[in-house]
Amino acid sequence: MKSIDDLASNLNFTTAKTGEDRTVTLLPDPPRAPRRYTVISVDDHIVEPPDTFTGRLPRKFADRAPTVVDTPEGGQTWVYDGQILPNVGFNAVVGRPVAEYGFEPVRFDEMRRGAWDIHARVKDMDINGVYASLNFPSFLPGFAGQRLQQVTKDRDLALAAVRAWNDWHLDVWAGSYPGRIIPCQLPWLLDPDLGAQMIVDNAERGFHAVTFSENPAMLGLPSIHSGYWEPMMAACAETGTVVNLHIGSSGSSPSTTADAPPDVQGVLFFAYAISAAVDWLYSGLPSRYPDLKICLSEGGIGWVAGLLDRLDHMLSYHEMYGTWQALGETLTPAEVFTRNFWFCAVEDKSSFVQYERIGADNIMLEADYPHCDSTWPHTQQTIHEEIGDLPGEVIRKITWANAARLYQHPVPVEIQRDPDAF
Repeated sequence: MKSIDDLASNLNFTTAKTGEDRTVTLLPDPPRAPRRYTVISVDDHIVEPPDTFTGRLPRKFADRAPTVVDTPEGGQTWVYDGQILPNVGFNAVVGRPVAEYGFEPVRFDEMRRGAWDIHARVKDMDINGVYASLNFPSFLPGFAGQRLQQVTKDRDLALAAVRAWNDWHLDVWAGSYPGRIIPCQLPWLLDPDLGAQMIVDNAERGFHAVTFSENPAMLGLPSIHSGYWEPMMAACAETGTVVNLHIGSSGSSPSTTADAPPDVQGVLFFAYAISAAVDWLYSGLPSRYPDLKICLSEGGIGWVAGLLDRLDHMLSYHEMYGTWQALGETLTPAEVFTRNFWFCAVEDKSSFVQYERIGADNIMLEADYPHCDSTWPHTQQTIHEEIGDLPGEVIRKITWANAARLYQHPVPVEIQRDPDAF
């Protein structure tokens, strides 16, 4: 395993030039993409703007709240409770030449403005032909919100910071364009009972999703098999809040050996999705909470049919382990998996034809803006090349209907009928 924090702080991880030789090229706006489909992207990211926390924490925390400062080297960084965090942009590279891609940029003016400005983001969604988007946090909070809670030893400060981020996300990021952004909250990880109450309260406010860790044990938290998370998962099931397990949310990336080249981590990044799927399935959480909705974000779909086959094969000797029988589950693992899990695809061209085996109701799309994997600004064309030959009803489900239903985010009828209507 490789620490994502280590990768993010290592500007030599890719071939992009650093230091005095470093160049930053922001390309001109591309033309508006032709639209064939109404699209909801269920995996994009926010680079938190400098004013995210301004005025949102109690006054006693004002001088310890996350703040952007200039560095002596000419960059910018976040400082939180006296701790300097090494990366302000985290792979926010859309709109730049591929040769410049890295885990930087190190300044806000080195990013395409849509990475951190909601008004510019919606314009970039318009260029790309994406009607609505679910946005995950970036480096500052961590994909599961863990960094805001683990960098400081002051639990009250951490709780105030998490609440401030959620308030900002709902009021500004989603609130500025409520039809276009699906609100996704940070969880409170340090007390499951309080975390559960926050999920219930946030559902009443309009949150229908929470970002969570694929493997909290990798973050030094209790594992999903420990029973610690039961109150929060019960709250998610009760409120219909989708648990999004974004790959990398465990703070690490799959690798092989310490001296493996960086390509190994890049290719294997999706592998955490299959590991998380099996881990969560056999944790018993989906069986104890049949209404629990789990989305494996940015994990792809190429492995899903194979895993379903493997789960069916395992039925021949499940009694050897006894785990499934102990759950008292009347369904097979594959049936529970299909009931409780959803999947997201960026570019999985050879896999969409397996939609019947995977489940046409369980597949959604993502653009991954503003990261290097992003299909922006040609998401519409990519979708057409990958699923344009599928039956029309399957296309409708995959492009927007599954996401609208799962995240309780209705799409206006005129936009359902005409992708050019927004």
